[in-house]
Amino acid sequence: MKWFESEGLVNDPIHGYIPYTSVAGVPQGETAEQQIIDHPWVQRLRQIHQLQTAWWVFPSAEHTRFQHVVGAMHLASMAVETLHESLRSVCPDAPSRGYVQTLMRMAALLHDVGHGPFGHFFDAHFLADFGLTHETLGGHIIRHELGELLRGVRRNPASELDASETLDPEQIIFLITRPRNEEPDDTPRWLLLLRSLFSGLYTVDNMDFVLRDAYMAGYSARAFDLQRLLHYSKFTEKGLTIHDRGLSALVRFIAVRSELFQAIYFHRTVRAIDLALQEVFAESKPYLFPGNPTEHLDDYQRLTEWTVLVRVGDWQRSDDPVLAELGRRWGRLLRREVEWKMAAQREIFFRPGESERSSVFSSERAFEAAIRDHLPPALADIPLKVDTPRHVHRPGTHAAASGQNFLYDSATDEVRRLDDRALFRQIPVSSHICRVYSRHGQHAHELAAAMDRLVRAGGADDVTNM
Repeated sequence: MKWFESEGLVNDPIHGYIPYTSVAGVPQGETAEQQIIDHPWVQRLRQIHQLQTAWWVFPSAEHTRFQHVVGAMHLASMAVETLHESLRSVCPDAPSRGYVQTLMRMAALLHDVGHGPFGHFFDAHFLADFGLTHETLGGHIIRHELGELLRGVRRNPASELDASETLDPEQIIFLITRPRNEEPDDTPRWLLLLRSLFSGLYTVDNMDFVLRDAYMAGYSARAFDLQRLLHYSKFTEKGLTIHDRGLSALVRFIAVRSELFQAIYFHRTVRAIDLALQEVFAESKPYLFPGNPTEHLDDYQRLTEWTVLVRVGDWQRSDDPVLAELGRRWGRLLRREVEWKMAAQREIFFRPGESERSSVFSSERAFEAAIRDHLPPALADIPLKVDTPRHVHRPGTHAAASGQNFLYDSATDEVRRLDDRALFRQIPVSSHICRVYSRHGQHAHELAAAMDRLVRAGGADDVTNM
């Protein structure tokens, strides 16, 4: 029964049993997937919540980036099972199924390796100070910390590399990095096609987090039809293409993802916590980390939500009055004593051809100025916060990530743009949830009235009151 030693299993509430190659099951000198999964750079993701601050609002949503990346690795395997034959038909020079499947699994497992505490919040409020994102930092970690191990991975539970093939960490970095408007001329076509499974409409990343976040937050146990979406997907000469029989599953996926942004990621209290976190974090940064993470990788590996929250919890006892005050503010945040309460909200939708830049709601500065202009003079200078989180429902026609997904029309036997179908055209390109917060909910009536006057004044045509 030694063949049972060749792999291990993760029992996952979303995907069931997820297999991976074990150390005992690979020849000496090879790297098992278990060694990547168990590496400190991946294990640290157990200490970073998948939902950056929403777990303070949704008590059951305590899942972590680690659970997500293991699930994404499994979805990468499922996608290759469905798509490799069509990839080879379009790109005869594509590597073996074993290479593609192993490459995709490792890219999915490592796509979040650069994340810091509080996820995307940390991108915007710390990594951006150094011109970094979690993707570019993740690429640096893969190149300098994991590259040698990755070159030794030669098999996965379903397939293995050809004898002449060696896994290329640079291709993993390419897959997990957001597309640019211009790509290097020597990028293989097959690799460009595979990246649509990381940055297109439906990816191994967002298909997992939609299912996982919906389940863990109590929103839905089966949010969309994953099997149908993958079954009706193939690569064609134009790119990742969905058969028209699967279009309804794609539209349902996009709709559920949008609903999660409204109900969970952009929940009014979640965003209020983000506003409070933003204020205290800005003053805490110099005490939390010494500088550019690329120059302090050992320190960054130990920087997680656990280490941050333990550290700031001790500040209240500091002899330094600045640290003591910051510690008291962190304490209030961790007790959910958030002073900002939502007073008014509208959602603004932008459809193809509509300019976001011309809307006063698309800029926080312009939005706040407009709200103050519509308040009674006595309230024009009251403390308030505005929030305009943006959700992209589908890439715009000029976005670097657009042009990666297509539709097969069975009636004409043609591959078309998704926009050719009314079912897809009805989905907006993007939307802004525009909110006004005041301290402890003061002046909510006046702020809501100001919002209504702003809307009537022509601030937006497609507005939903929420």
